Amino acid sequence: MLLVVELSLTIDIRGSPMHKLRMTTGIILTSLLLVPQAQADWGKLLDRGQEILEQQTAPADEPSATEAQANPVPEGVSSGQLASGLKEALAVGAERAIDTLSQTNGYLGDSRVKIEPPGMLGSAVSTLKQFGFESQVEAFELSMNRAAEQAISQATPVVVGAVESMTIEDAQRIYQGGDTSATDYFKGKTFDELKVLLRPQIEQSMSQTGTTAAWQALTDSATSAVPMLANYTPDLADHVTTSALEGLFLLLAEEERQIRENPLARSTDLLKRVFGG
Repeated sequence: MLLVVELSLTIDIRGSPMHKLRMTTGIILTSLLLVPQAQADWGKLLDRGQEILEQQTAPADEPSATEAQANPVPEGVSSGQLASGLKEALAVGAERAIDTLSQTNGYLGDSRVKIEPPGMLGSAVSTLKQFGFESQVEAFELSMNRAAEQAISQATPVVVGAVESMTIEDAQRIYQGGDTSATDYFKGKTFDELKVLLRPQIEQSMSQTGTTAAWQALTDSATSAVPMLANYTPDLADHVTTSALEGLFLLLAEEERQIRENPLARSTDLLKRVFGG
């Protein structure tokens, strides 16, 4: 004997993934039809079907049940303390990251965040060095990275503003998320604003460090080896600004992991209370 079970869910929200829901329901029905009633534990199957539908309709920014269980809020920590702890974690991590990057060789001396030449020039670096243009390439790289090191400290006010605007609901979702969920939240909230803020500072720094002149010297001398460079005119300010911010968030993510995983990185009593240790 076969049992046909219909699981349906209607969401009155424009743009909801109904096609995907119908597909999931169809898979559940097919599975049920293929299992003889005498051998099936219908209660478990129905429960599993409901779980699948709930997973399909859960908001994208909500932590999964597994994540929530893996990162429970510590006993005795209030919602307000949790929010304060995450704000402090972000502030501490951002302060460390910005301080590191704003030092001489903060970008240039770290292969993880070093700003490389843009586009096709980046792909042609090894060729250019083989043709004897190593000094020109290095001068151009130096000028870009120095510009970023000089300008990145300007990100601090936006960092502070984003940290202060975090709600208790944001904090609970972030705490129960992945190892870099605070950084991901912060990046989504601030990247565009930081890019608008930093670009003029980057352009000023590029002028001081001679980035445009270094680019011109490189392309003027290197077009014999890579003719396509003659007509290649990238937006250098955009490249340096975007690369500088990507480096900032990469280091901030690492700081967040450290605070979550390493008790020695929890430098304040509040961080120790919220994250343990």
